[in-house]
Amino acid sequence: MTQVEFHTGVADPLDFACRLLRKAYRQGVRVQVSAAPELLTALDRALWAEPERDFVPHVRVPGASAAVAARTPIWLVPHDAGPPAPRVLVNLGAEAPAQPTSLERLIEIVSSEPDEAARGRERYRAYKLEGLNVMHHAAHAGG
Repeated sequence: MTQVEFHTGVADPLDFACRLLRKAYRQGVRVQVSAAPELLTALDRALWAEPERDFVPHVRVPGASAAVAARTPIWLVPHDAGPPAPRVLVNLGAEAPAQPTSLERLIEIVSSEPDEAARGRERYRAYKLEGLNVMHHAAHAGG
């Protein structure tokens, strides 16, 4: 069954995502990240700006060749990429994936901004209606 986690009240979703992706990469986990195109561009830049020893290999999909995508552990996608995308999805405020049950793990990062929080609550309810077990992690003040 799909493991769903919500991280809410996140003050800096981009920084949070970078830390999460760095951890996933070190653990050998393949991940796709779904977000609005402008946020993906900012995340792409942030991942390139990491110190060399902490570089996280990533690719924009669509845009990369199938061969490059196949060997790159982190995919940045503006929407649900579908198979053969990595089965772990980090969602940074994009629409809920069309088939959340096809994923092994779904991680929602929800900012503290009121409109984003409202959209996050909608996705939370949708996952519950799908019968998914959802874990919630509220950010601490300032984090």
